[in-house]
Amino acid sequence: MKTCLALIAAIAAAIAAPAGAAEINRITNPPPAIILGGVIIPPGAETFLLSGQLASPIDPAKTDSIETYGDTKTQTISTFKKIKAALEKQGYTMKDVVKLTVFVTGDPKLNGKMDFAGFNAGYREFFGTAENPNLVARSTVQVAALAGPNFLIEIEAIAARMPK
Repeated sequence: MKTCLALIAAIAAAIAAPAGAAEINRITNPPPAIILGGVIIPPGAETFLLSGQLASPIDPAKTDSIETYGDTKTQTISTFKKIKAALEKQGYTMKDVVKLTVFVTGDPKLNGKMDFAGFNAGYREFFGTAENPNLVARSTVQVAALAGPNFLIEIEAIAARMPK
């Protein structure tokens, strides 16, 4: 009888297990890659698609030059801080980010080439850290221009998490 009750209890526990028991699968790349190869988001996961974010000016009273927003690394850090705040408003964290699409304009100081190293330096402050060991799937492309003439970077983010 005890065996039968134990079996019934085990079956009931399995049936009662939340559908969200699956996990988000982050497909890694071999080192030294700092991005994922991809992400599999299982059914039942919550996703948050965040529109492109731009840097805030270093001095809010000025918006008339690239220097007002900083170089690519500075703009990247500013933009990720805005993304972090937007995620937190919805109950997400930077650990929940699974995909980034990054648009970078050419830096006049680099003869019109994007500052990929500057972007990666800013990215590394938010991903693959002790605070957030997660990496993300990512695309980074150089574009001709962004919404304003003084922006060097715009970042879209997708976050996903399993229901609690």
